[in-house]
Order: sequence, then structure tokens, then C-alpha cells
Amino acid sequence: MSRKPTSTASTSTLSLLLLLLLLLLPTSTLSQLLSPCSSAADCSSGSYCGTCPSAGASRPHCIRGQATEPDYIVKDLPFNKYTWIVTHNAFSILDEPSSTGVPRITFYNQEDSVTNQLRNGVRGLMLDMYDFAGDVWLCHSFQGQCYNFTAFGPAINTLKEVEAFLTQNPSEIVTIIIEDYVNAPMGLTKLFTNAGLMKYWYPVTEMPTNGKDWPSVTDMAAKNHRLLVFTSAASKEADEGIAYQWRYMLENEPGDPGLVPGSCPNRKESQPLNSRYASLFLQNYFPTIPVQSEACKENSAGLGQMVDACYKSSGNILPNFLAVNFYMRSDGGGVFDVQDRINGLALCGCNTVSACQVGAPFGACKNTGQSNRTPSISKGGGIYSGTVELSGSPSRTYTTDPLVSKLLLALIVILPSL
Repeated sequence: MSRKPTSTASTSTLSLLLLLLLLLLPTSTLSQLLSPCSSAADCSSGSYCGTCPSAGASRPHCIRGQATEPDYIVKDLPFNKYTWIVTHNAFSILDEPSSTGVPRITFYNQEDSVTNQLRNGVRGLMLDMYDFAGDVWLCHSFQGQCYNFTAFGPAINTLKEVEAFLTQNPSEIVTIIIEDYVNAPMGLTKLFTNAGLMKYWYPVTEMPTNGKDWPSVTDMAAKNHRLLVFTSAASKEADEGIAYQWRYMLENEPGDPGLVPGSCPNRKESQPLNSRYASLFLQNYFPTIPVQSEACKENSAGLGQMVDACYKSSGNILPNFLAVNFYMRSDGGGVFDVQDRINGLALCGCNTVSACQVGAPFGACKNTGQSNRTPSISKGGGIYSGTVELSGSPSRTYTTDPLVSKLLLALIVILPSL
């Protein structure tokens, strides 16, 4: 079934709850965040000291950098009832050393390792995979071709990070969404096998279709079906047993078309968002060209407003995946707070998931001390302790050098005609 809030409350009541969610966003977690700071030591656990000049917040203040895992608070529901954070181009990491010996000319989307992303509560990774140098590489490239100046490294290195995380955390579930340019026969199958990930593989033959519910997160963990992998190449479902993304997932338009206020068009490969064709919904919210210094603004009020726009466009469906750039950047609570509020609304009818109570009627919310307070809890309550202190100020460029950025844009125009 498509993901609506789990109560039988009227649509008008649900819309009011969602509006409440959005109205609270600008003052998110005021008691813990937004307070002045000089270092992370001045902030609560899971927060860092930063600024967001693009949103008018130039003075250093505490900003949230870690997620709350909803399935530790509201347990045993189907996987498609929860919302998870996804990092767009998770591998495209600022200041990542070149693996080819050639200076990289590309755009960047994140600023910490995949391991750290997972430790901070990210549960979905968007990865662009290409044939390159006789292997499968992660590249942030164009026209379906990987070059030595757009290559990041062999994909197996990143997948081994995922394998290590799943091994160390036996109840966690990770989703990988592949933009697939691999043409080598059985290339992805060999890759995931060599990375040691097949033991966690969710079989495509058991994936629900036609909008049916997924198994509960508890059942998935018990069966060790803790890695969901989707590909953009339709043929690989039959050839390699890798799920074709848009058979199981609805998706809005990525890039600039997905940032237009009040609009939430579906991606052309996806069925219409209101079709009830699939039970998973991926909501993208990032620009076509990433600019690190703008990400904090993008991941703040605008993200919550787009949730509302997509909710209406989809016929009152909430996202299962929120995909963003520079996921730790915001003016306060960011994508973490939006995730908490969506999960609270959907799972228990509360304005944050931390207010949910086990066994209580829908809408019976516990007092968290502050109506919009972000929980500060241990691993047992569902929060990880990755590094959240960001080094330096965000750059206004999105490649190693402004001249390089212009060169990249020129190459995008010129190469297809060669």
C-alpha cells in the first residue's frame, strides 16, 4: 500500500497536521539549536557549530548533524511506512583525493565519507556506476562516459564501507540507488559479490509490487535482507536480479525542476506520483549544479515546503526517502528535523517522532518538554555518533577551482558533438 499516515483521521486533519509541521520548521529545535556557539563543544550531542549566510544566519550557532532512527522508536512496521535520509551522489565527496593521478573536474555533493554518512543516520546512497579502467568505478560524469578527470574510485571500495557498516550493525537496513552505466556482462553481480554484500541482499523476487506493503523492518533484519539495491537499467532485473528502480519506486523530478515552489512533477521514468503504482516514494530536493554554500538554505525551510507540495501532488503520500546534497548543512534542524516530523506525522500523528508512544492511540503524543524539540538519545534509542564537526567554511564553488567549473560546463557542451 502507498504510504499515507497510518491513522484513519480525515484528510483535512492530516493536512492540518502537515501544515503544523511546516509552520514549526523555521524555529526547529530552538531549545537545542540556533544558540550561539564558538565550537561544537558549545552544542548538544549530534550538533556542530556553523553558519548559513545564504539564509541570513551569519553568526555561528548550533546546527543539527545526526538523524534519529524512527524504527527504534516506532517498531515493527513495514519498511515503506518510514522516512529515511538519502545522500545524493554519496561518493562525490569534496576534497576526496584523485584515484587516477589526474586533477578531478566535476561537481561535488557531499563532504564526509560514506562510512560517516551511515554513522550519522543516512540510510540511502545514490551511486553513479560506470565501466572504467577494466572495472566498475564511481564517477560523477556526463553522457554515460567516465573519464579520468571525473572518476572517484573503484566502486568496490565504497561498497566495502557499506558491508562493514551492515556487519557492525546487524539491525540496520541500507538502500543503494544506482545510476547505472555499467555494460560489462554481470558487472554489478560480480561487484556486489566481491564486496561481500550478497549475504545481505534483498531478493528482487520477494519485493512487493503494485503498491503492496513491504515486510516489517524486524522481519527484514531477521532474514538478513538488509540491503536494497535498485538500478536505472531495466534489463538488469531479468539479467542479474537487480531491481529496476521505477518498478518499485515513485520519484519526483531531480535537479532544478524539482525545486520550483509549489510544484512536484514526477521524473519521466517514474509513474505519476498519484498512481499508487509503487509503495516507495523518493523525494529529491537538490539543484542541478550543487553549490556548497547554498546547501544550508536548500536543506531548511524550502525542503519542508517541498514535502507539502509533493504531498498534494501525490494525493497525500509522504516520502520514504529524502535525497539531498551536503546533508549536514542547514540553518538549524535541516533534513534531520524534516525526517523526524514526517515520521512523527505518519507513524503516530505527532509533530515529531520523539513524541510517539508505543501502544498509544494515533495522535496521543507524549510531552517532550518542547513541542518541537529534537531528541538527544543513545544508540539504543536510534541515533549514531559519526563526526559532525565540519572543517572550514562552505565554498561558493562546486569544483576544485572556478576556472575548472567553466571548463567542465564547456566539455558537457562540446563532447557530445565530437
